[in-house]
Amino acid sequence: MEHKGTPISDDFNENLAYLKKELAVDESFDLICLELVHGGRKMALFLVDGFGKDAAITEIQKQLRYLDEDELADKDVEDYLVKHVIPYVELSKAQDLDQVIEEVLAGPCALLVEGIKHVIIMDTREYPVRSPEEPDTEQVIRGSKDGFVETIVMNAALIRRRVRDRTLRVKYVKVGRRSKSDLAIMYIEDIADPDYVEKIHTALQNIHTDGLPMADKSIEEFVFGQHYNPYPLVRYTERPDVSATHLYEGHLIVLVDGSPSAVITPISFWHHLQHAEEYRQKPIVGAIQRMVRFIAVWASLFLLPLWYLLAVTPDLLPPALSFVGAETSGQIPLIVQFLIAETGIEMLRMASIHTPTALATALGLVAALLIGQVAIDVGLFSPEVVLYLSMAAIGTFATPSYELSLANRIIRVVFLAITALFGAPGYIISLTLWLLLLTGMSVINVPYLWPFIPFDYRAMRDVLFRAPMPLKNRRPSVLHPRDPDR
Repeated sequence: MEHKGTPISDDFNENLAYLKKELAVDESFDLICLELVHGGRKMALFLVDGFGKDAAITEIQKQLRYLDEDELADKDVEDYLVKHVIPYVELSKAQDLDQVIEEVLAGPCALLVEGIKHVIIMDTREYPVRSPEEPDTEQVIRGSKDGFVETIVMNAALIRRRVRDRTLRVKYVKVGRRSKSDLAIMYIEDIADPDYVEKIHTALQNIHTDGLPMADKSIEEFVFGQHYNPYPLVRYTERPDVSATHLYEGHLIVLVDGSPSAVITPISFWHHLQHAEEYRQKPIVGAIQRMVRFIAVWASLFLLPLWYLLAVTPDLLPPALSFVGAETSGQIPLIVQFLIAETGIEMLRMASIHTPTALATALGLVAALLIGQVAIDVGLFSPEVVLYLSMAAIGTFATPSYELSLANRIIRVVFLAITALFGAPGYIISLTLWLLLLTGMSVINVPYLWPFIPFDYRAMRDVLFRAPMPLKNRRPSVLHPRDPDR
């Protein structure tokens, strides 16, 4: 049931008591209620201690000190305070006391004044924030070194710095019955399809939950669903330049306060295979980098099950490739070796996340020298298993999208299991089912495999080869941009 709010009473003391009680001022040490008297009127300033900008609040109090009771007698006090007295830019008025509580808990401070019909809200918040450093997962040799932080206002500013279009829109949405999380949808109105904007905006408004503790990841699950599908339906980025590039193409950006990542939508499978480094080098160098990256991604997905198939059915190998099979099989079946090794790689990945940076090198040495080499020496693994698994792991780490690399790892294990059960037919069937899965997926009516399925020659050429920027003069047609020419 929608809450109707508590209207502001004509009795100042009643309003004061309600706000103190609901904000639990006496129970929470970081909630401040400063009771004042200026110009012969009672006032109360409510704020969260950690969010208040001390310099701004002090200056506001200084100006209130100069109020004169006789001067206020013949004036509209509310209008006079807002327009002439309070020296601040971001001012608004709250219509009811519950709205005041929501605003104060979000960071702004509230000024309750005796004898006026509204509470004055001053956005003096200053969140604890780190400097915008280059994200670890999207580093480039050349290019900007700034990245998103956990404050939505700063993230929007980092994008606006690169997109100075007068039609850039930043639409605000509040989600969560208890958390009241701040979200923003960014798009260029002259380019983005208004249907996409409306769908995303409506979907965000229809999220009914207590809060979004996992921020942008929760947004993906609420808006796009498909919970049992491992493949990501949005692209995450921590780079403002990548976000700006997608805005110019007609995509939408969703920012969530508290998250250093931006959500890009709608996207296709191929968006997860692009990296900013390709566009920071000459076109021919970028094209070669992209080709190598594609090889690495496909190797991480198909190499292990294909090698296993050829190792257990050597009749499929031509004489020139007879060396591909396993020279020594080890003490346990090949499929079990692969499953153990895959589990070990996953354990190593999880351990590296929780390992301090100073110990990361030692962890790698332990894994490579002690575990891997000893496993071969004692006959637990065959050398070929370690070799091909290492190549697949390198391909996984070379995948630009972390979410895509995790999905491909799961699918790789599925390919291995089906190939072990059914041999060559199982390998072909598993590839077919995988392709059908991706073909049947869509993100806001954008086919997941576009421009491969349905095929678009011009767009597919841009996917496979990093084209020179002067030749990229058309926006992706699948996004239905209002302005198709760059």
